[in-house]
Amino acid sequence: MKKLRRLKKYIPYFIFVLLFIWHSVLYAQQQRFPRPEFEGGYTFPTHQFLNQRAPMWEYMDVAVLVGALMVTAWIALKKRSRQGLVWISLFSLAYFGFYRQGCICAIGSVQNMSLALFNDSYSIPLPALLFFIIPLIFALLFGRVFCAGVCPLGAIQELTGFKQVRVPKSVEMVLAVIPFVYLGLAVLFAATQSQFLICRYDPFVGIFRLDAPYTMIIFGSLLLIVGIFVNRPYCRYLCPYGVLQNIFSRFSVKHVTISPAECRDCRLCESGCPYDAILQSDPAPDVEKPKQSFKGSIIYFLMIPVLAAAFAVILYNFAPSLSVMNNNVKLAREIRLEKEEGIKAVSKAAVAFYESGKTEDELFEEERQIIGRFRKGAPWVGIFLGLSLGIGLFRLTIRKIRTFYEPDRGRCYSCGKCFKFCPVKIKT
Repeated sequence: MKKLRRLKKYIPYFIFVLLFIWHSVLYAQQQRFPRPEFEGGYTFPTHQFLNQRAPMWEYMDVAVLVGALMVTAWIALKKRSRQGLVWISLFSLAYFGFYRQGCICAIGSVQNMSLALFNDSYSIPLPALLFFIIPLIFALLFGRVFCAGVCPLGAIQELTGFKQVRVPKSVEMVLAVIPFVYLGLAVLFAATQSQFLICRYDPFVGIFRLDAPYTMIIFGSLLLIVGIFVNRPYCRYLCPYGVLQNIFSRFSVKHVTISPAECRDCRLCESGCPYDAILQSDPAPDVEKPKQSFKGSIIYFLMIPVLAAAFAVILYNFAPSLSVMNNNVKLAREIRLEKEEGIKAVSKAAVAFYESGKTEDELFEEERQIIGRFRKGAPWVGIFLGLSLGIGLFRLTIRKIRTFYEPDRGRCYSCGKCFKFCPVKIKT
């Protein structure tokens, strides 16, 4: 019996490992089964877009977003109703998920912003800009209310989180690095006009549209299965927009609290949060507290610029490898391989290149320019990653004294699951 319980404990982690293995299969599957070659002048679309809507309806989406955020903030901070947050999640899943089919998407708008900031030829549509900015403004005002019930990707996971398995803190810290890397690469690839990485590997948009490749359907389904045990796996370990929500929420004017009044330090909420986002109070004065190492804090503080510089150098050197995500760089390497080693280029892009009349020198020059853009952008991604890691490590060495239990403003999703554990009730 004890052995069965031990095995049951590790089932979620096995599924989680399987999930990331399957994610790596997605790209390999494309290489194993190349797209068919057509005889005519057909060209494959680079991206898939939904049918264009009238501007009036896009602004209607913005109005619905603002309304949903306002209602969610009111339910979470004022009414403190977990049931109300579940209902708003159902609405968001129905409207932004299945009705709007995951578009416009605040998470994907990160790429539109990156493309607009670093390319004069692209102007970001105003609705996409608003979908990027408005949830961050609400995060500054009220915490992560967008994650609480408005984001359809978060909503579909929130509604499937039936069990609660705590991820070990060491594993949690390692997995929490992934969204920062994902965000940095997504910004880099969008800024260099290579591809929209977030949209390409969105795990739930295929479920919303019911037309994704089976590999993406399986990926999304695995996330939901993992989410039964490890709540919100995409939000916690993949979502790039969640990184920005985390940062902005730490400076929020108001934030959801565990108790509606003064905390009684009853400790009932300790196990109430599936995201381990509850900061515990300090021991009583008569209990000896662990001493913080001032020397250790100084060392970690000095490591911040060192890590930023180191990651900048590493990403600079990896820039040519990262640039292969650009279709023109990929084509140039295929043509060069044929020229130098005699391996015939048979892809559709290569055939189109030979028929276009464009010279190899022009293609190789374009490749050099793109790699140059990657070399300019990659160090900034490295600095961002180095600073994030350094500041995260430094924060572990400092800790303010707390006399009550409170949510971690950055990691708390304002989901309200901790409300029921607090014996202090709202006075009506």
